[in-house]
Amino acid sequence: MTATYDADLQLFINGAWRSGEGRDERPVYNPATAGTIAELPVATAADLDEALAAAERGWPVWRAKTPDERAALMHKAAGIIRERVDHIATLLTLEQGKPIGEARGEVLSAAGLFDYFAEQGKRIEGRVLQRPLGQRAMVTKHPVGPVAGFSPWNFPVNLMVKKIAPALAAGCVVIAKAPEETPGCTSAIMRCIVDAGIPGDAVQLVYGDPDMISRHLLASPVIRKVSFTGSTAVGKHLMKLAADGVKRITMELGGHAPVLVFDDCDLDATLDKVVWQKFRNAGQVCISPTRFYVQQGIYDAFVKGFAERTQKVKIGSGLDANTQMGPLANARRVPALEALVADAKAKGARVIAGGEATGNGYFFQPTAIADVPVEADAMNNEPFGPMALIRPFGTEGEALEQANRLPYGLAAFAFTENGRRINRIVDTIESGMVGVNSFVISALDTPFGGIKESGFGSESGPEGLDGYLVTKAVHIY
Repeated sequence: MTATYDADLQLFINGAWRSGEGRDERPVYNPATAGTIAELPVATAADLDEALAAAERGWPVWRAKTPDERAALMHKAAGIIRERVDHIATLLTLEQGKPIGEARGEVLSAAGLFDYFAEQGKRIEGRVLQRPLGQRAMVTKHPVGPVAGFSPWNFPVNLMVKKIAPALAAGCVVIAKAPEETPGCTSAIMRCIVDAGIPGDAVQLVYGDPDMISRHLLASPVIRKVSFTGSTAVGKHLMKLAADGVKRITMELGGHAPVLVFDDCDLDATLDKVVWQKFRNAGQVCISPTRFYVQQGIYDAFVKGFAERTQKVKIGSGLDANTQMGPLANARRVPALEALVADAKAKGARVIAGGEATGNGYFFQPTAIADVPVEADAMNNEPFGPMALIRPFGTEGEALEQANRLPYGLAAFAFTENGRRINRIVDTIESGMVGVNSFVISALDTPFGGIKESGFGSESGPEGLDGYLVTKAVHIY
């Protein structure tokens, strides 16, 4: 299948689309071919100042709308996204590489976020406390204010909307800094928002130098809240910048998800689940299962079954309906993965499938490595690619110790049929999200977020809305 890259790449600032006009440009690449497909204009300091001024003006107006008024516009945006799903998904695949079916699912999930938070915004509640006659004490919730939202390239549509939708529902306005690798699909989402009638000073979109934009926006007193999804290192940097203005922050950072596979699981069913999930989006998923700890009694059978299934994963252009795994999203991931494979092999691990770059573009073979020692770099640093690391364990305590060993705590998974063990794992494992006999841990109505160095705060669910609200205590005598 072939497709044309039909994208009009512009910034959206103060209700107007901006491009050219002397701005610098940066190339946009198709990761399946490594070829340049467009040039993206990047924001200047003057652009950011204009966006900040617009957000400051627009917030009181958007905040004054009723929840029903905000919800009607958000539902309309969701409907337009669904109408344009094929176009947006094609742009997403051409820019990011994921299979077209996965891209469609991501775009539809973004529409669902608008619908969910449109209704959740009607449920912002406070409390009235019992007091003596003639007195009142109340607890009320209010929008925190203008938001700077920073989203990454691995799920560019969904993660941008995860910041925009709850902010709008709460009564906040947003300046979205979307990823430069995927501007076509994210700007297409912004056009849906604009065409739905949401004001141009309520949501704005910029691209450019990430460090310059983050420093400029976070230095402004206009911004009251920062929401970021990305690496732990960049998250720590933004936290330091936000500290100067004591700004509210939500951080969804890196992970290194352990998977505990016990000998009482349904082995074939477990393998069918874990292999597909491992190579979804070429492993470029913050909750991707990566460290597989397998009980000794089934270890050899698990390794054999994992290798056989991995070798059958079909890689290719995401536009091909038969493709199961597309390319990596950018060139820098290929040498990073090669280095991790070489290090693991040097320390005694066995590559049982893949392990090499392949073809044109940024393709890397689906890779599985067995007998990986704890000291291997990949066991301590998130690979963020199509790499599964497998090692045996003996006891439940040993497995939990290994699962909790790292400073990450975003997602963890376990496969077992023992009910008492499930309770112990859920209580003991150090992770913001836990999947038992399933990898389905992300839903519109449940919180998404981690602990330890995987961040804090939640996206999605009622908890996702709470991050855009401040609490006020009112005492009347």
